[in-house]
Amino acid sequence: MRLFLSSHTETIAGTNFYHPLSLWPTMQLLVRNLARTTTEQEIRELFEAHGTVTECTLVLDKETGKSKGFGFVEMPDAKQAKLARAKLHETRLGSNKIRVKTAQEK
Repeated sequence: MRLFLSSHTETIAGTNFYHPLSLWPTMQLLVRNLARTTTEQEIRELFEAHGTVTECTLVLDKETGKSKGFGFVEMPDAKQAKLARAKLHETRLGSNKIRVKTAQEK
């Protein structure tokens, strides 16, 4: 699990609590079935429509430098990440129907 240092407001029993600096787990999503021409910027913009993206990585072939057709998106807010996963799974990006799921820890 990766942690993200941020400030946030939490509501408990109707009372708002402000946490100036807290460690919150980030959520990493695996994005598969990307067109080989899809860029990191396109992926980032797609996911940013659903929340904050802290990292976006397109996996490239070491020999050719071309996309392997999948990547990872890291979002600091688990609720936003789960919403993005639900909204974007099996949607079209270009001509491909992408698959989005929670990435497994190594």
